[in-house]
Amino acid sequence: MAVEFSFASTLSHFDSTELLDALSTGIVILDRQLCAVYANVAAQDLIAVSLKQARGRPFPDFLPDSNGLVASLRRALETGESLAEREFPLKISGSREIRIVDVTITPLEGQVTGTHLLLEIADATQRQRISRENDLLARLESSRLMIRQLAHEIKNPLGGLRGAAQLLERELQKDNLREYTNVIIGEADRLTALVDSMAEPNRPAQKTVANVHELCEHVYHLLRGEARSSVLIERDYDPSLPWSLLDRHQIIQALLNVARNAMQAVGDRGRITLRTRAVSGMSIGTVRHRLVASVQVEDNGPGVPPELHSSIFYPLVTGRANGTGLGLAVAQALVTGHGGLIEFESEPGRTVFTLLLPIEDPQ
Repeated sequence: MAVEFSFASTLSHFDSTELLDALSTGIVILDRQLCAVYANVAAQDLIAVSLKQARGRPFPDFLPDSNGLVASLRRALETGESLAEREFPLKISGSREIRIVDVTITPLEGQVTGTHLLLEIADATQRQRISRENDLLARLESSRLMIRQLAHEIKNPLGGLRGAAQLLERELQKDNLREYTNVIIGEADRLTALVDSMAEPNRPAQKTVANVHELCEHVYHLLRGEARSSVLIERDYDPSLPWSLLDRHQIIQALLNVARNAMQAVGDRGRITLRTRAVSGMSIGTVRHRLVASVQVEDNGPGVPPELHSSIFYPLVTGRANGTGLGLAVAQALVTGHGGLIEFESEPGRTVFTLLLPIEDPQ
């Protein structure tokens, strides 16, 4: 049922919209042509358009690929019913950014103005990210337990196989026959090392005062030595990042695993960017941190296959024919051991893996 509405009197009642502008929820009022009549400050921030730019223009112009929302708006106009869209993906015009929002649509009936629509837009991006992170951390913990149990079961027969090969080697008189036992022993050792990697490094982090950029530079020089000359490796550092308590070797290993994946993704020609940013007041899982170091590895390769998006950090999951599927699993384990997390977003031509590391005050 439409709500009786007088637009001018409503706005004057709110002291020139100051109250609406103080809300964290975006408020947008549309006319029957879906043109913006009013948008508070929160709404202007959400859609990245000022009220001056939006007024008088069709609201869908600012929201590409939002046909689902447009259909809901038209339905509300036709039926007079209030509608709600939960966790609706909102792509911002002129930007790669996609925000997740909760939208409530309420028809407003006015004697003079006709039917308008009141949109309440609440940014749910942070809530969805926290939910996704908690789900990922829970899945990773289950995966770790399963892998540890599997590693234990595999290493026992491998040890027996290696021991039997050593005993057999002592009984053989000919050197050419010992070559075969050497192969058995060598492969048993290789599989044992692989299983140890699957089980993830259990050594607790040995934290010392470290500079994130010094670790990034170390990885940069390693990449520069391994990459082809036709691969461009760029650096974009935030000088405001403070020193922190980190396990230097573990973070280098995690960052190197991610960066080598990027290098393999771009192949003979491409671009890789190492980027750092300081992020204030960020939650990782259920824990809120005063300051977090965001270390990104971006590449312009073909992207992560969509079918791997939900399992990319699991052991033995890989999109390459010759990959082991351990690099990202180990990197995630090392970063979560620091109370952080690795996230990613990927589309053809742009893949970004982000290492989120809580900044621990050295004092």
